[in-house]
Amino acid sequence: MRPRVYYFEIPVSDLERAITFYSAVFGCEFDRVDVDGNQMANFPSLAGGSGASGALAKGDSYIPGSQGIRVYFDTESIDETLAMAVAAGGKVLYPKTSIGELGWVAEFEDSEGNCIALSQPVSTGI
Repeated sequence: MRPRVYYFEIPVSDLERAITFYSAVFGCEFDRVDVDGNQMANFPSLAGGSGASGALAKGDSYIPGSQGIRVYFDTESIDETLAMAVAAGGKVLYPKTSIGELGWVAEFEDSEGNCIALSQPVSTGI
């Protein structure tokens, strides 16, 4: 059996600030829930249930930082997404870089200090 990513949580210290940031970068709305004393803001799920879903998470065990695991978000344009991240208060940590026939990757720091990665397949252009 091959493991697959099912769900992820991005730690935040200020949930309102993080929702504002991610809404500006990805143009999505979040559903808020409380889970076991933790505040969560769920990313919208994809139609048909394909792909992983996740949430912004605030609680005692959620400590934002740039040294942990990298979550990669697909995007049709890394350039546009990086520009939106910077406009929302983030900063580019790793610029758009070719990974050959697989496309491009980049990384930015979010409003909470997390390192978030982007992936753009080659089929979406340069």
